[in-house]
Amino acid sequence: MDHFALVQALCRVVMATPNPAARKQIERLRDALKEGGETKQAASLTSLLTSVDRVEEMAPSRLTRSKAPVVGEVLSKNTVLPVDKESGAPLAEVVFPGQIQEAGPLMNVRVTAAVRSLLEEWVHFEDLQRVDVTPAKTCLIYGAPGTGKTRLAMWIARQLELPVVVARLDSLVSSFLGTSSRNIGNLFAFANRYRCLLLLDEFDSLAKLRDDPQEVGEIKRIVNALLQNLDVRRPVGFTIGITNHPQLLDAAVWRRFEAQLEIPNPDAELRLDMARTFMLPTDAPESHLKLLVWFTDGATGAELEALVRAYKKMRALRGDEPYAVLDLFRHFATLNSGRIQNERRTLLFGEEEHLVEALSSDKSNKSIKFSQKEIGEIIGKHKSTVSRML
Repeated sequence: MDHFALVQALCRVVMATPNPAARKQIERLRDALKEGGETKQAASLTSLLTSVDRVEEMAPSRLTRSKAPVVGEVLSKNTVLPVDKESGAPLAEVVFPGQIQEAGPLMNVRVTAAVRSLLEEWVHFEDLQRVDVTPAKTCLIYGAPGTGKTRLAMWIARQLELPVVVARLDSLVSSFLGTSSRNIGNLFAFANRYRCLLLLDEFDSLAKLRDDPQEVGEIKRIVNALLQNLDVRRPVGFTIGITNHPQLLDAAVWRRFEAQLEIPNPDAELRLDMARTFMLPTDAPESHLKLLVWFTDGATGAELEALVRAYKKMRALRGDEPYAVLDLFRHFATLNSGRIQNERRTLLFGEEEHLVEALSSDKSNKSIKFSQKEIGEIIGKHKSTVSRML
């Protein structure tokens, strides 16, 4: 199909805010391409639709927000926030649903199903009440930095149409003896008064192991205050804790969370979906997207997004001038040495033949299998040259 790159870019823009009519037309185009023998282009559109489905699958279609079992007064932009009495610093900030990005984070199939299940409990909370149970009102989200934990928590709040009270942990912990425990109590009293989702980001900085010999008694008192306030809040409202270091959490803290959701680093298939999403509105050949995924093996979504931004910057600065995608990767690897595995950095800066062989022989994942034509696009040579190099 002529000008497919432009058509593909248009489809991505349209599906950023999907609707059934637009989806139907993209499906018709995909089917027509497949019947016409353009299997690679058809597969590209299928992948685009799949990435959209993953986000939509997390949100139940019948979420009855007006009946969400969270009680309390309505938060407004004029609501006075609690502060640390010693410094006057606010203990929290409030993020309203309209300020939260509408599109949810891309997650793997397992996490997507788990989040959908969590939200489904809120859809059917009256059914749950009839058997004397309630929806989960506490959730611990953990995983490596950059895996989308905070964005997911915010998106859940948007689905429930609840404002988010984000704890300011730097203000909660005070150098004055006893003040930290008081601050925690004031924060929870505020959250319990209003209809909201309480978000405890970087949760491990508060919920450290109480038997850590390096910590003084004040930390133990802080953890005890946190546990007591979590118990009081459980029947009142929704609380999400987020941590990058689950091993630092006290065992008693784990027990306070009904749902415990681990967010793993994205696999190759998910990173390819992410790369397509992050690339908007820039158009990029499929071979370049695959190379982005190949070089970010084991990376988080945030690290992949940083690489995509570098790619988009170079494309924007060079305009229609010829460019070598490998130059971009070398430039990025120099500025971000920790984001690319040493083995693949060596291939990037080494002999071209070694990189060509590695790309051609890597059969670890079907979603990023490179054809000789795609390798040629990457190194700027015809596929016949690639064939001779192999």
